[in-house]
Amino acid sequence: MLEIANLEVVYNEVILVLRGLSIQVPDGKIVALLGANGAGKTTTARAVSGLLGVHEGKISKGSITYNGEDISSREAAKIVRGGITQVLEGRRTFSELTVDENLMCGAFTVRDKGARQASYERVMDLFPRLKERHTQVAGYLSGGEQQMLAMGRALMTEPEFLILDEPSLGLAPKLVEQIRDIVVDINAQGTSVLLIEQNAIMALSVADHGYVLETGRVVMEGEAKSLLADDDVKEFYLGLHTDDDGDRKSFRDVKHYKRRKKWAS
Repeated sequence: MLEIANLEVVYNEVILVLRGLSIQVPDGKIVALLGANGAGKTTTARAVSGLLGVHEGKISKGSITYNGEDISSREAAKIVRGGITQVLEGRRTFSELTVDENLMCGAFTVRDKGARQASYERVMDLFPRLKERHTQVAGYLSGGEQQMLAMGRALMTEPEFLILDEPSLGLAPKLVEQIRDIVVDINAQGTSVLLIEQNAIMALSVADHGYVLETGRVVMEGEAKSLLADDDVKEFYLGLHTDDDGDRKSFRDVKHYKRRKKWAS
């Protein structure tokens, strides 16, 4: 469904962030994109959703293909109308508007009133908490409720492909579990998902396939179950390995450390 091939992205003409990134998201699947801060996860999302220009970024090499069509240079509005929607990191709800008003903003491109109402009812079924608070001003919602609202707003366009950028960020463990279960429900209803996360355990527990990103490159990929059981992934994401000074090393350094240890023996 989505294929990113040898993608390079530059900010302000000089800062190279993505360095030959290649990933695929098959139709109907959940794919996890993992990495620490600065790895290039959000830049990947911006490249797919057409938002690079807002941040003085541009694609300098490579391609992004969606359902067989190159969308690398397509405007964001056309990408949304084509079936791709992104939930931005940090929720970005309209704090002075009500829950219902936020949702209607998400349905701006949907002209058919019946389709809008069907989308609204779907969102309310997925997020009962929003149904309880549908007249409340968004700025007074809890962090978890705002995340649900951001996801619900994105679903108002009935997207075929959903990009979730750090949906678990700053949430308590129980809320993370709720968001995880909702992601599964959304996918079960026919929406493909690119799940961008630092929380590897949460992401890999629901994904079909995963990529580990570092400094703009994929350093590891595989089936989600295999990655979840991989010792290198466990050590990096659970912080089980530190260097001699007690600082957590990069994922790449963890792998190099293990190879050196094996060679030494």
